[in-house]
Amino acid sequence: MNDTVYVGNAGKDAALDRGWLLGHFKDPADPRHSEDVEIKWGVHPRGDERAQWVTGEARTALLVLVSGRFRVELPGRTVLLAEQGDYVVWGRGVDHSWYAEEESVVLTVRWPSLPGYATSP
Repeated sequence: MNDTVYVGNAGKDAALDRGWLLGHFKDPADPRHSEDVEIKWGVHPRGDERAQWVTGEARTALLVLVSGRFRVELPGRTVLLAEQGDYVVWGRGVDHSWYAEEESVVLTVRWPSLPGYATSP
């Protein structure tokens, strides 16, 4: 077996770590450990929402809609992801929140992967 290769299923693996597939929080011996980037496979039931806004963000983020209808709230702007492949990117310092208008699957990529941030939804 090659310890630098990992093969998995995003839906199954995501369920084990609140959606997170890759990042600094994975064991350093795991090929999914990265201090450069974090990747999340987020499965959200209709009506799911972030409990409170993220403030003081120190990372850049990309959120891609895989399925469903997902709303991202940014200061002074609402972005609706309604078609598969719709995405939004926001930079460091941009506060945000979100709401699943329908059952949704979203792929989130954040960089860098910084210790001290919770891997919560």
